[in-house]
Amino acid sequence: MASDEKEEIEMLKNASAESFETLYFRYSARLYNFVLKLSKGNNFMAEELVQRTFIKVWEKRDQINPEQSFISYLCTIAKNMLINEYEHQTLEFIYHKYFIEQISLLEHHITELDVDKKLLDEYIEKLTAQLPPKRREIFILSKRNGLSNKLISEKLKISESTIETQLSKALKYMKEQLRLLNECVS
Repeated sequence: MASDEKEEIEMLKNASAESFETLYFRYSARLYNFVLKLSKGNNFMAEELVQRTFIKVWEKRDQINPEQSFISYLCTIAKNMLINEYEHQTLEFIYHKYFIEQISLLEHHITELDVDKKLLDEYIEKLTAQLPPKRREIFILSKRNGLSNKLISEKLKISESTIETQLSKALKYMKEQLRLLNECVS
């Protein structure tokens, strides 16, 4: 190692911006080529890592050993940064892939739930159609239209107790049919 390199490193350790600049201009192109080769021709990565390596050199300047090869020191820092960058990208890829898979499963599950709800709605519609006419009308006014028993009573001009009885019979029939369906499916 040349004595002028040792002197530059000693001055760098003492926060000399001029020495930092001298070392940067002396080694940045070599470091760039090293990283370019390691990154298989990724110009952006090479430029980025050269800059980050020299930032790290400035931050850790007091720890540099002037007796060791400065270019080796730079290459070690850059290589470690590149490895960290690739590990980060790999993790990002894995998390992204996992996230996409989970979204796909969720969408599939939601689609299944939508289909199940549609089938259930269709089945309830079929069961509603099988109710006696007055019971069906009361059931529709109550469960679909959301009217209270009192309003249904006033509208149809029948007692609230009749409304309650008819709704109770309609719901009992629906529950029984759904239970039978569930037994067949299970």
